[in-house]
Amino acid sequence: MPFEADREVPGLIVKFGDYPLHHGGVGAIRSLGRLGVPMYAITEDRYTPAAASRYLRKAFVWPTTGTEEPGRLVEGLLRIGRAIGRPTVLVPTDEEAAVLIAEHRDELGGRFLVPRVERGLPRRLASKQGLHQLCVAHGIPSPTAAFPQSYDDVVAFADKALFPVVAKNREAFVRRTRPAVNGTTRIASRSALLALARGWGERPGVILQEYLPREEAEDWIVHAYFDADSTPLAMFTGVKVRSWPPHAGMTANAYVVDNPELADLAARFIKEIGFSGVIDLDLRFDRRDGLYKLLDFNPRMGAQFRLFENESGVDVVRALHLDLTGRRVPEGEQRAGHRYIVENIDLAALLAYRRSGYTTPHAPARASGTELAWLAGDDPLPFLTMLARFVRPGAKHLYQLWRANRRGGAVR
Repeated sequence: MPFEADREVPGLIVKFGDYPLHHGGVGAIRSLGRLGVPMYAITEDRYTPAAASRYLRKAFVWPTTGTEEPGRLVEGLLRIGRAIGRPTVLVPTDEEAAVLIAEHRDELGGRFLVPRVERGLPRRLASKQGLHQLCVAHGIPSPTAAFPQSYDDVVAFADKALFPVVAKNREAFVRRTRPAVNGTTRIASRSALLALARGWGERPGVILQEYLPREEAEDWIVHAYFDADSTPLAMFTGVKVRSWPPHAGMTANAYVVDNPELADLAARFIKEIGFSGVIDLDLRFDRRDGLYKLLDFNPRMGAQFRLFENESGVDVVRALHLDLTGRRVPEGEQRAGHRYIVENIDLAALLAYRRSGYTTPHAPARASGTELAWLAGDDPLPFLTMLARFVRPGAKHLYQLWRANRRGGAVR
């Protein structure tokens, strides 16, 4: 490997909320830990897969919901920073953590190393409405959207809309306290929309979006790391084959596919808005008009980030650590054709996709290599811990998601 990480600067996986089966956090612990970086993580309990990794020096057990007052979360991070005892690179795994770190960088900066990004930008990017407004302002294609402020606004939208439509929670930060919908939801008719809207209260916290037919679309992902000048030091593109819940959730199976047009689009957008740090973008290629439409902007590492690594051995988490510790980030081509599989959800996704009409013509017929989300020969315990925690509650959860998808037609 043509680089060495700074082994004197630890990494801390920061997550807020109760989602112990998170393969992205395990991947980040392994990615930096294999370079000799001391790794720490915030976990729900001592029996999460992340806590079982051989590359984790210590798990800080801190159950959170993601709805706590920011001051409490900041103080908790500072307490952990004091326990670690030296400057540490923060690696957020959810929007709440990324936004908190950006908005409280001045308070956290004495203990932690974080990207220098405009204080309010991550919150705006994580917001469906904020992202849509930025896309319009910068000429980035995105689905047509409406943001009703009242039930009457929903009625007015329903009278003119072409169904089906998609409903999403407007703000990422409301999803755990007052969710209007259980994730991205396809709504088939005017009557179904109005029936659902009656439970949204006086100020509906939703975005109503045009439906991009899965038969006419292909889902793409962009992962990258941008420095303080919004210059990409690592940039990757890939195509999503399956997700769970189907067409609406976490990547279950994906391939690395070179797409210079998409990389240029992402780099231009990031440069214009002045973002710094790790990004995870979801876009849908609409075959009807030939446009890549931006669906989601996650201002942090994505759970499937280990799909992507360049010829020099750099992924976005390694790029983050190298840059923030003042080291050069080696360039290199991405591993085209490489495949990523999330073992505990891909089989269910495969069964669900068989009759969906969704195709990925850009995915290679054969993988050049495979990265598993959980199983690793040099670090087997997270996989075994995942199995122990997943089999019963996980199967029940997958079944409930499947039933909800059959009834409501959840889509991205």
